[in-house]
Amino acid sequence: MHVHTVENYLSELLPALGVNKRRELVRLAYEICKRDACAPQDILPAQKNLNFESAKKQLLAKRYPVNFKTAAKNRFYLPKLELDPALEADLSARPFYPKTVYIETSVLNSPLAERARAAFPRAEFKETDGKTQVGSPNFSRRLDTLLIHREKYDFLKPCPCSCAAAGCGYNLINLGFGCRFECEYCFLQQYQNLHAVLLPANVDEFLAKIDGAKFNKGPFDRPRIGSGEFTDSLVFDDLTRYSSQLVPFFRARPHLQFEFKTKSVNIGGLLEAGGCENVVVSWSVNSSKITDGAEHFTPGLTKRLAAACETARAGYRLGFHFDPVVIYDGCRADYARTVEEMADTLPKDKVAWISVGTLRFSRELKKMIENRFPRNTILDGEFLLDFDGKMRYGDGQRKEAYAFLVPLLRKAFPRAHVYLCMEDPHIAKEF
Repeated sequence: MHVHTVENYLSELLPALGVNKRRELVRLAYEICKRDACAPQDILPAQKNLNFESAKKQLLAKRYPVNFKTAAKNRFYLPKLELDPALEADLSARPFYPKTVYIETSVLNSPLAERARAAFPRAEFKETDGKTQVGSPNFSRRLDTLLIHREKYDFLKPCPCSCAAAGCGYNLINLGFGCRFECEYCFLQQYQNLHAVLLPANVDEFLAKIDGAKFNKGPFDRPRIGSGEFTDSLVFDDLTRYSSQLVPFFRARPHLQFEFKTKSVNIGGLLEAGGCENVVVSWSVNSSKITDGAEHFTPGLTKRLAAACETARAGYRLGFHFDPVVIYDGCRADYARTVEEMADTLPKDKVAWISVGTLRFSRELKKMIENRFPRNTILDGEFLLDFDGKMRYGDGQRKEAYAFLVPLLRKAFPRAHVYLCMEDPHIAKEF
């Protein structure tokens, strides 16, 4: 459905509408037509005495059939629909091979810089003082540029949970910025303002900050530290070899535990480093519909689970993150199949924890998703403004999803700690 088709129809149907009222109706009608593959006249036919209020009420009821009667009206977010074809993501598969590699002067001769020179001999290499603006203004071209730098700030910090969300006591080190995967829901496409891949060459300085630091261990038996906030923890590990430094460091500190979060199967460095009980390698998992249709360039579930089994045999513990859970017709059966495949494949005594969180995103990210992935289906759900200002499914829908999935996981993995991630505390305490 083209947006102009909706705009033209509503202009003919209600010609006296002002700009703001027209904007809201166009947004609603477009989303319904996209979701249901129908024409605007099918959802809002010409009627006697039709006005803005009655038109909006009809469209809201059709766009939000589950939440329309119960949600406060200020929770429906209806921004101007602004679609730019130039922003659409490039989904043609290609290996990661940057055109330009910037290396900060202070790490010019670092092992990471040397590996980059060997890995990308056809790239243009440039020295930078760290102040040079690098990368493209287009997020889709972020893989054209690699910046190897000395990180000076975000060595170690508490997990930046949503304001007022239930916390899990997580601690983060940011080993990189940018990812080569194209997950339709990824917050980086709205958050990242330097469109390049950034990799720090001074991991030793990160590790130096850990000894002596005070941690909140949250609900776990030991403080939990992890990477993977602004990049996939393993997707570049064959280049960075961060695992070769991290694993021995934490092996020598059994009072701590470290987590690699990933969708990758790039586990060679982990296997070479040798496993240890207090290092957890965790995979994001989902239904096959989401893994295959919205997590572009990522390995499928079966490959992720095979990599998990291999790391477990090497001596690591495992973690899994059902995040984001996407609600759609038939999702229960799909997620049940994912849990079943996990239960049939994984060594259950090696699974340390499993988190569950439903899809949520900022208002700005919604606009980015619909521009970069105009054929997405993940935005077809009923998202409302929620307690933290983010867009989320209604409370009842989230509770139903957790009431189904959490007991299923606890039954399949009785030794694992199953918990909700980034959720309203009032909902989290129910599970």
